[in-house]
Amino acid sequence: MLRLGGRAFTDDRMLVMAIVNRTPDSFYDRGATWQEERALDRVHQVVAEGADIVDIGGIKAAPGEEIDAAEEIRRVAGFVARVRDAYPDLVISVDTWRAEVGREVCRAGADLLNDAWGGHDPRLAEVAAEFDAGIVCTHTGGVRPRTRPHRVEYDDVVRSAIDDTVALAERAVSLGVDRSRVLIDPAHDFGKTTRHSLELTRRLDEMTATGWPVLVSLSNKDFVGETLDLPVDRRLVGTLAATAVCAWHGARVYRVHEVVETRQVLDMVGSIKGLRAPARAVRGLA
Repeated sequence: MLRLGGRAFTDDRMLVMAIVNRTPDSFYDRGATWQEERALDRVHQVVAEGADIVDIGGIKAAPGEEIDAAEEIRRVAGFVARVRDAYPDLVISVDTWRAEVGREVCRAGADLLNDAWGGHDPRLAEVAAEFDAGIVCTHTGGVRPRTRPHRVEYDDVVRSAIDDTVALAERAVSLGVDRSRVLIDPAHDFGKTTRHSLELTRRLDEMTATGWPVLVSLSNKDFVGETLDLPVDRRLVGTLAATAVCAWHGARVYRVHEVVETRQVLDMVGSIKGLRAPARAVRGLA
């Protein structure tokens, strides 16, 4: 059972985590939700579309303008409080690697800390324990936050992802984070080449076999663009193909830009696997 905030999700439930960027320079939406009211409109939209989780971020992952902790807090903490007031039962995640940011957003009502940079600040897990929040433990191969991979190599990228994320997950539990609130993430593109990300997708069943719930963040990423030779605004079909593979292999949470399309893919895969009944099944019966 996965427990996030006050909600519990059975093991056969695949969850959609909708991305909400409080940044002026995000790679996909180009600052469309930089203004707070626009960001809140985005939250209303994705909740109406069926998102189970919203993931709020204040710094883009790619290199760019230096954003200190105070500015990151300014961008996200008050906004988290507004979302919590609007949706008391919604699972709210915040994408941050900094413990001081994690503390402020948990005080504001966040349920989950999405540590996209793989334990770069080891105190973040302590914050999750302090507030009974969840944490996402990611694999980045040890790269610094907001840097791009350069000639990165692994003997076995899947083995590295499993070993590193499981170690981070076990450490979080040892610090007091509830085991049912911990997820692991292979972190496609982060500290990886396109071939690494493709191999992680192909062998994701090895990660799900650890027993830890797996989160994947595939949406419109460079490994999709390079594989299909497509710009960022034409990567949806490739993203959904990767989503279907990860769903077949048992991933639990999908961090996405497009909620409706992702939900349809997950429902279809769930029905093929026998985890979900068709919405209707009258063909050949009338």
